[in-house]
Amino acid sequence: MHYHEALAEEIRTSAARLLSEDVGPGDITAELIPDRQWAKARVITREEAVLCGVAWVDEIFRRLDPRVALTWHAADGDLLQEGQAFLELEGPARSLLTGERAALNLLQTLSATATRTRGWAKLIEDTGVRLLDTRKTLPGLRLAQKYAVTCGGGHNHRIGLYDAFLIKENHIAACGSIQAAVKEARAIAKELSVEVEVETLDELEEALAAQADTILLDNFSLDDLREAVNRTQGRATLEASGNVNDLTLTEIAATGIDCISSGALTKDIRAIDMSMRVVASEPR
Repeated sequence: MHYHEALAEEIRTSAARLLSEDVGPGDITAELIPDRQWAKARVITREEAVLCGVAWVDEIFRRLDPRVALTWHAADGDLLQEGQAFLELEGPARSLLTGERAALNLLQTLSATATRTRGWAKLIEDTGVRLLDTRKTLPGLRLAQKYAVTCGGGHNHRIGLYDAFLIKENHIAACGSIQAAVKEARAIAKELSVEVEVETLDELEEALAAQADTILLDNFSLDDLREAVNRTQGRATLEASGNVNDLTLTEIAATGIDCISSGALTKDIRAIDMSMRVVASEPR
């Protein structure tokens, strides 16, 4: 399945899952509100953030009640300012309140990933180094968070275990050597990229000799990263990983490597503070 088709399917299934876990057999508190009560509401962010999750929120309310009209004042990837009202909703009051938490949970989480990514991408935007995500995503949100990374200006590493080889320490041990592992990968699917994770400069030399497409330099010191760049001379793409944070990022990028990957973009995030407020309500 094509990536965009897979993402569209993920949006549909995710919206259904979010509503199922929150609403269950029915929102009993919403039943306190008269069925014919109509309301207007707006969603604001209480802090600066990069917006992500528009399609998911649209799908949540489409499934919940097609009568709800959503007016967006920002798009995915836009920078929101503290206090900004970026979404207005109008429809049955019951439906607005029933869908509130499912919509906000998704928006707050995906916007957190996009915001973290934007902040880090800005730090290295003049270096030409690409910022990559990993498979360390929140359970059930793989494609959603991968999409959020792109909204923040980052790039996707492999989506899963099926679209590229990443040969790690245990794979090497099981195959017998880096050379053997790379050779087997080429035999299985020669059209796919082959990446090898190494922990020493000696292992880097083995990966270069095996003609790996990309070499992941795991927890290398800054000096060793510079030495790896010098030894590689463009023969493979070099990816740095490990001990990456907003303090070390620029130093790592300055070594001359090609890309930096970090699970912190997707797993070590804090939800953006957003809230929905009803601003008008009347019977219809």
